Amino acid sequence: MMTPKVDVKTVTLSIDGQEVSVPEGTTLMNAATQAGIDIPTLCYLKELAPDGSCRMCTVEIEGAPKGGLVTACTAEARDGMVIHTQNKKVRDSRRFVLDLLLSNHKLDCFKCPSNGDCKLQDYALEYGMMDTTFTGKRQAADQIDSSNPFFDYDPEKCIMCRRCERVCAQRQGQDVIAASQRGFDTKMSPSYGEAWDQSICESCGNCVSACPVGALTAKDHQKYRAFNTTKVRTTCPHCGTGCQLDLIVNQNNVIVGAEPANGPANRNLLCVKGKFASYKFVASPDRIDTPLIKRNGKFEKATWEEAMDLVASKFTELKETYGGTSLAGFSCSRSTNEDNFVFQKMVRTAFASNNVDNCARLCHSASVHGLAHTLGSGAMTNTIEDITTDVDAILLIGSNTTEAHPVIGVQIRQAVQHGAKLIVVDPRQIDLTKHAALTIQPKAGTNVAFINGLMHVIIKEGLEDQDFINKRTENYEAMKKVVADYTPEVVGKICEIDPEAIVAAARMYAKADKAPIIYCLGVTEHSTGTEGVMSMSNLAMLVGKVGRPGCGVNPLRGQNNVQGACDMGCSPFDFPGYQKVANPEVVAKFENAWGTELNPRIGLTSTQVLPAAIKKQIHGLYIFGEDPIVTDPNTAHVRQALESLDFLVVQELFMTETAAYADVILPGISFAEKDGTFTNTERRIQRIRKAVEPTPGAREDFKIFCEVATRMGYPMSYEASSKIMDEIASLVPTFGGVNFKRLENPNGLQWPCRDLDDPGTPIMHVGTFTRGKGLFMALPYKPAQELPDEEYPFLMSTGRMLYQYNTGAMTRRTEGINKLAGRSYIEINIEDANRYGIQDGDKVQVSSRRGTIETYAHVGNIVLPEAVFMTFHFADGNVNELTNSVFDDIARIPEYKVCAVKIKPLNTRVAQNVPS
Repeated sequence: MMTPKVDVKTVTLSIDGQEVSVPEGTTLMNAATQAGIDIPTLCYLKELAPDGSCRMCTVEIEGAPKGGLVTACTAEARDGMVIHTQNKKVRDSRRFVLDLLLSNHKLDCFKCPSNGDCKLQDYALEYGMMDTTFTGKRQAADQIDSSNPFFDYDPEKCIMCRRCERVCAQRQGQDVIAASQRGFDTKMSPSYGEAWDQSICESCGNCVSACPVGALTAKDHQKYRAFNTTKVRTTCPHCGTGCQLDLIVNQNNVIVGAEPANGPANRNLLCVKGKFASYKFVASPDRIDTPLIKRNGKFEKATWEEAMDLVASKFTELKETYGGTSLAGFSCSRSTNEDNFVFQKMVRTAFASNNVDNCARLCHSASVHGLAHTLGSGAMTNTIEDITTDVDAILLIGSNTTEAHPVIGVQIRQAVQHGAKLIVVDPRQIDLTKHAALTIQPKAGTNVAFINGLMHVIIKEGLEDQDFINKRTENYEAMKKVVADYTPEVVGKICEIDPEAIVAAARMYAKADKAPIIYCLGVTEHSTGTEGVMSMSNLAMLVGKVGRPGCGVNPLRGQNNVQGACDMGCSPFDFPGYQKVANPEVVAKFENAWGTELNPRIGLTSTQVLPAAIKKQIHGLYIFGEDPIVTDPNTAHVRQALESLDFLVVQELFMTETAAYADVILPGISFAEKDGTFTNTERRIQRIRKAVEPTPGAREDFKIFCEVATRMGYPMSYEASSKIMDEIASLVPTFGGVNFKRLENPNGLQWPCRDLDDPGTPIMHVGTFTRGKGLFMALPYKPAQELPDEEYPFLMSTGRMLYQYNTGAMTRRTEGINKLAGRSYIEINIEDANRYGIQDGDKVQVSSRRGTIETYAHVGNIVLPEAVFMTFHFADGNVNELTNSVFDDIARIPEYKVCAVKIKPLNTRVAQNVPS
């Protein structure tokens, strides 16, 4: 898309004798920066409007009235200005500001964690201010608030720059911190002066990162000083946002902290997991550091030679006895593109099987199938910045964004601050409902009916984009015929919502010029998940909001590299780059590249492999970095499948619940111990870089796969991850222009990136769809496969929470995380709780047709009456003991979001009207 040229008026001024030309409206500070001139500041944050509160950036405008001293962060450049940034008047002014600041600042630099990383200290040294000339009253001593599990606040060190307040309110969207008291007693504090742990603080730590002194410091910072560390730029290992961060490494090869970096997806923000829980698991003492072989039911340490010989010989034996299709592999959506590419190559070549899959099967395979079918590409159409910066409305469906993708969530909060209207469609009262112009709580499992209702209103009121429909789509009339029956009244009954809310949402979305659809697992994890995704495409195409800035259909991918694992061909249907196994020409292409005959039959999905193991059709399974005992539905069924295998290999960092079932455990290495790439939710390929040496005894993951393949008769080796990416680029057209040298670009590259001159593709389907014309799908509503009844009266849904991540294997190794969220819980509506005699915090028993668990009640109004919600992060009450293992017919995705349960209170209070 061509961006129209805009004539920008420039002004020319002199700064310290240097002529500078800048666009009109540029501040003096930015003009100086452009000229390579550094102006000191303590309050300035480039992402926010200037505040001017610290006064350190004072400069002189020659000939200006009132002495000519102004703050450079607020004053704008004008033609002909002559600016002085270092003359005596300016420096004396700054010395006076420093004198005032030091008069109310505790000078214990040696004890301070920020020693050597403190802007006040730097400026005091530069200006020769070793102490203050003022005497008298100052901030009272011994007020340190250590209640937050991750950071401390010391008012004696606070310089009232208000960075923390502004970051919290304007960037995090929480508005937790404000100035309280007056005079020398003034300090920054959470609302009403309460302790930090009693506030609504999310512990994101962005205030800590913004603090220019030692007032807000991470507890871990007590253990190191900045001058004894190095920083390594990498990509966060948690959700699919793809935040860039700097790992802080001490002299003992240990990661001691993390700081946000200015990445395209996060722009100097992190969430609590990225800031405080992205590194501790790396050096956890319970890391597996040697191969383990199960003998007589117990694991024994083994040499790598013993372990690799056993793995290769057993898989070879099973292959020779039962054929290659008796073997399968589950790849890791948290590991690198390079690891995943080599893993699927090992399965296809050495195993001679296409039974390879990854955890996208459990979350977003519906997006891959649904969007590929309707648009031609199963990926997010726009960028994170594009759909949260300059938009008029946001239609958010089935995404608890501030908890599952926190940094995207806070950017949605920012969008609302800047005027965007947010429509939240979710069965729960999620955090973002507080910021929504319209909140709709449909019954879980009714997304297709709801979207059909929106389209009915749009067509009836003439709000569709008929020109777009005529020129760029097909099958419109068939879709139109189906949605004609979905009046607001009909849909209101199905979804159990007010029909007028459907009309209001349709108008708000259709009439907005720029309005993206953002969705997540609340759309996909249903037995009709693929239909739900195709409904998103229908709606966006109906109003012409595809292939345009600020629009599109945007699935938020769950894990850090689930997009990349799919891209790399960890799928039974697809070779790398979504090149189809069913296409003989594709098979021939990869046979020629890999120098071996390949199996031309489509393989089994992970959700098919496990039942096949019970039936003795799958005999050997290699699980790389996944924990299906915890993550897959109907845990009893998963246990039975793993116990039915002849041979199970698990490659892991920790002894997970799944690893306990293995015959051999191979120790891999973490993201911080390797080089490679992740691909985030917006198709952005970004580097991860080795920060520390691997745990002794563990090996690089792709090298383990290479050795297994080689020992099984298919020689395979790579010198480095960069060489694997070179092979990927040679085989995957959409990665043709990707290599490690180009990925040194701080913004990475967004595929499609077809050659070395291609800058990448921020917005997909511009001008034409990948498939040619966009395909409307006629989709009638189908109910979920298990609904409440008299025996199981509650409709249960599942999802993520802010503090823990996925199975908890990484986050549970951070003490502060466990303090904030250390046990399982079930959300129950207060009406139901009162009827059952359940109080907040009570222990309850929850049962479905598949199992029973015990957990703790979280009573409130987040869920509707007769609905409940649980996460799957906790070992003490794993909800997947209860969930239903029925699947989407197209993508084979489990219906995590809907199953029927009953609840039994385990307290001694008398419950009323409770079914037995």
